[in-house]
Amino acid sequence: MISVSRRARPLRLAISALALAVGAAATGQTAPQAPAADQQAPDQQLPDNTGLNIPKNLQIFGNLDPNIRKATAIVNDSVITQTDVDQRVALLIAANPQATQISDQERQQLRLQVLRQLIDEVLQIQQAKTADVTVTDDEVKQSFTRVAQNFGQTPDQFRDFLKKAGSSERSIRRQIEAELAWSRYLRKRVEPFVNVGDEEVKAILDRLQADKGTEEYHLAEIYLSATADRAQQVFANAQQLIAEIQKGKAPFSYFATNFSEASTRAVGGDLSFVRASQLPASLAQAAQSMQVGQVAGPIEVPGGFSIIYLADKRAVLTADPRDSKLSLKQMTIKFAPGTTEAQASARTAAFAKEIQTLRGCGSVDKVAAQIGAEVVGNDQIKVRDLPAPLQTIMLKLQIGEATPPFGSPTEGVRTLVLCGREDAVSGSLPGSEQVQNQLEQQRVNLRAQQAMRDLRRDAIIEYR
Repeated sequence: MISVSRRARPLRLAISALALAVGAAATGQTAPQAPAADQQAPDQQLPDNTGLNIPKNLQIFGNLDPNIRKATAIVNDSVITQTDVDQRVALLIAANPQATQISDQERQQLRLQVLRQLIDEVLQIQQAKTADVTVTDDEVKQSFTRVAQNFGQTPDQFRDFLKKAGSSERSIRRQIEAELAWSRYLRKRVEPFVNVGDEEVKAILDRLQADKGTEEYHLAEIYLSATADRAQQVFANAQQLIAEIQKGKAPFSYFATNFSEASTRAVGGDLSFVRASQLPASLAQAAQSMQVGQVAGPIEVPGGFSIIYLADKRAVLTADPRDSKLSLKQMTIKFAPGTTEAQASARTAAFAKEIQTLRGCGSVDKVAAQIGAEVVGNDQIKVRDLPAPLQTIMLKLQIGEATPPFGSPTEGVRTLVLCGREDAVSGSLPGSEQVQNQLEQQRVNLRAQQAMRDLRRDAIIEYR
């Protein structure tokens, strides 16, 4: 089934990864040096589709000192100060413990990435104002509170955290304002002019019916462009980015939003459900061999490299066991502060032994009371909504059986007891409105990317 939300996408604040921003510096690689004009290979050709008419034999007049970095900028009369850059960099480093050890060169690369992001934010806010789009202080305050909660803190605690890190509330509020203003601008000035015809919708529905039973993959992608002379460097950057993703400190969508060069970066790299036939051969081969929740790459594709994440997979219009609805009881034990690893291991082993004494869901509350465990229930959770490792286990359980213990010393150890299962029924065609919404959203995203390119091209930016 195809489904797309028309609501504004959630705020994706820069709170974690540094890999791509500092990738080239971290690998210690430099771009290949071009030969001097009088030493250029006679068969070297420039691409004939650039439209720039660059001579093959050229001479550079003047020098560009790569060690000079101008951090302060005036963007269409709006000032981005050194403090703005420093505070955003401080937040990135504070939110990523590995970043505390970055070198001066890596830090400088990060500063340049942050400056580009701040310029984009200014352009988005400015463009929104031309359409009489406003974001109130109360709206920004509410979003700031939600961000603080994502950090597990109250707004006041989060302000103290930012101050100690060398950042500020103002830095995050600015990014919040840009996200809100831009999404509202798109709804006002772009979405009303995107139309999808009935014939297009009908063609998609007909194709879905014809493809019944074909496997589909819900993928997200990070695309990094690379010319022949930069391929090695971009490949190394992509490997560093994958390492950061696999640490699990931020969702894949965060990395896609901040680093992908594809138009899908506006929706966290989401490609939605696609079939192998719709993908480049290299991506199709990778998707077919991946497990749900797995990241693969760097994968060479035309024009560069891709990193893909398999969020889900299904057979078109076919019943999927992972769509079964489960009735569950969760039993959790928690550890007091100061519990040693040995003590936690011993209690977890005892917990596992008690799980084996369960006699269906009816005995869960009694056993939990005996061992001081907490119990919560859920009667409407789908198998596919569980973490990938648990999905495999739940599909094998019989009614009344429990999973092995899982969790962590900090968040507690738990088990899920299967109380009931409603098997999935055969899939049905999505509604015409769903298909229409998805096509409209795709086109809005493409126009949004074009709008940003136009804003950057037309902006008057002075560096100081």
